[in-house]
Amino acid sequence: MNAIEENQFVRGFRAMAKELPQPNAILCVSAHWETRGTQVTAMENPRTIHDFGGFPRELYEVQYPAPGSPSLASTAKDTVQQTPVELDYDWGLDHGAWSVIKHLYPEANVPVVQLSLDVHKKPKEHYDLAKELATLRRKGVLIIGSGNMVHNLRMVDWQNLNKVDYAFDWAQEARTGMNDFIRHDNHQALIDYHAHGRAFQLAVPTPEHFLPLLYVLALKEKDEAITLFNDHPVGGSLTMTSVKIY
Repeated sequence: MNAIEENQFVRGFRAMAKELPQPNAILCVSAHWETRGTQVTAMENPRTIHDFGGFPRELYEVQYPAPGSPSLASTAKDTVQQTPVELDYDWGLDHGAWSVIKHLYPEANVPVVQLSLDVHKKPKEHYDLAKELATLRRKGVLIIGSGNMVHNLRMVDWQNLNKVDYAFDWAQEARTGMNDFIRHDNHQALIDYHAHGRAFQLAVPTPEHFLPLLYVLALKEKDEAITLFNDHPVGGSLTMTSVKIY
């Protein structure tokens, strides 16, 4: 719903966009594109995918007509050496991508490609793959990981979904621990997220919403700073914490 609502998270994305240099293109790793093997979208004009159900009609009417970039897709394919990357011509932009990017670049004037999450890879393998994408940043490509660090839909308090800064004890514990690991560059602790007890296990019941964070952290250079923004829990069992590395 952040895609069509006016709230503090949307304002946070807009404010962050003003701090970023205009990218030549965007590569997005979304929680909502899981595949066997790694794939990257390579079409000229990716479609807007409404991969959800039970929401207001207005949300299904959103279109984000950003162009694709076959050249960036080919470059990404050639850049990753540790695993084969296949070019995809069917997927498009799912809501993990467009619901965020539309607030960063509302004119849809920056080419966007998506990189899939291989369901067979372990967290460390995703992290290592992401490191190979570092050369894309030096070519003016903005790399975005879209998910949620704390994301347990089965335990959401739907009656208080719009209550900001409302978290169950375990969600607050996981949020605090994750943020500390991020601030101290303790990437290994985040790769081994399930080793930190019940709070982390409840926060990450399945890996897909957490893995995009590892793609972002893997790209951090030693002299780069980290900023956390939109750092608020909602609905008891979700967080909107976002990370900027620059």
